[in-house]
Amino acid sequence: MNDRLSTLRLFVRAARVGNFSSAGRELGLSQPSASRLIAGLEEDVGATLFSRTTRAVTLTHAGAMYLMRVEAILAALDEADHEARGTGELRGSLRVGTSSSFVLREIIPRLPAFLKEHATLKIELVSNDRHQDLVTEGIDVAFRFGPLPDSSAMARKIIQLPRILIASPTYLQERGMPTTPSDLAHHSVIIGPAHPSPTFSFRKDGRLISVRVDSQLTITINEGATASAVAGLGIAASSENSARAELRAGKLVRVLPDWDFGSMEVNALFASGKTIKPAARAFADFLLKELRPPRREQARFSGPPESVSVRPNQ
Repeated sequence: MNDRLSTLRLFVRAARVGNFSSAGRELGLSQPSASRLIAGLEEDVGATLFSRTTRAVTLTHAGAMYLMRVEAILAALDEADHEARGTGELRGSLRVGTSSSFVLREIIPRLPAFLKEHATLKIELVSNDRHQDLVTEGIDVAFRFGPLPDSSAMARKIIQLPRILIASPTYLQERGMPTTPSDLAHHSVIIGPAHPSPTFSFRKDGRLISVRVDSQLTITINEGATASAVAGLGIAASSENSARAELRAGKLVRVLPDWDFGSMEVNALFASGKTIKPAARAFADFLLKELRPPRREQARFSGPPESVSVRPNQ
């Protein structure tokens, strides 16, 4: 492994994992060999690409700029190789950015089928509840919820998910079941990522009703909002998919199911100006097919199950 292209792939992996040994191991190299190749690359480029400490290596400013250009070149090369093979086989690596809830509930359960079909592809899931920077973090495809801010990213709509209100049977037994949006003003409402504003708006029969809610608990991760609702801490906003298992198990029930609480778009984002990796395009296609249910199955969850006894607000 002594050609420039292999060294560039090593450079990209070292930049992402922050370690020459780990990057070299992925490519069948010893740590000394990996360090020597990176040093040779820096000499050829004429710039220091990494700052080295005893614990980790980090990109310099020049290294970060070099990384963005190199990744674009490698992605374009992957695209050319993919078209030339003409077999549909995906190779190399795919870096996917998304929220913790989406990766746990929607992506990971579907990964076995995708990876079985593409056995030579490596996937790296970057999961957190903030928006990853597609360029600086080297994200090939990101899945985002809600309205998209102005950006240069290219977007593809995957699915539209109804936004719902959820609460535990225990909470509703103690506090009562809201029958109109105005009742929410007398409840504990958990503020989470699915609806970060304290003003909730609903539509029904052509009417628009907005109510400002009181919140004792605010949480920044959607899984936390769902868990808080299960624990009986209040009523939480959620996308339908983020609470599907708990609703089916009876741990949560729908609140105000007859009122339209809006919806959330899920979009696949690709960095503008970069060639879209074949694997990124294929993964977005795969999730689009998996997540869009047949029309006959698009019924929403209705109210609480018969076994749950709740009293309406007085």
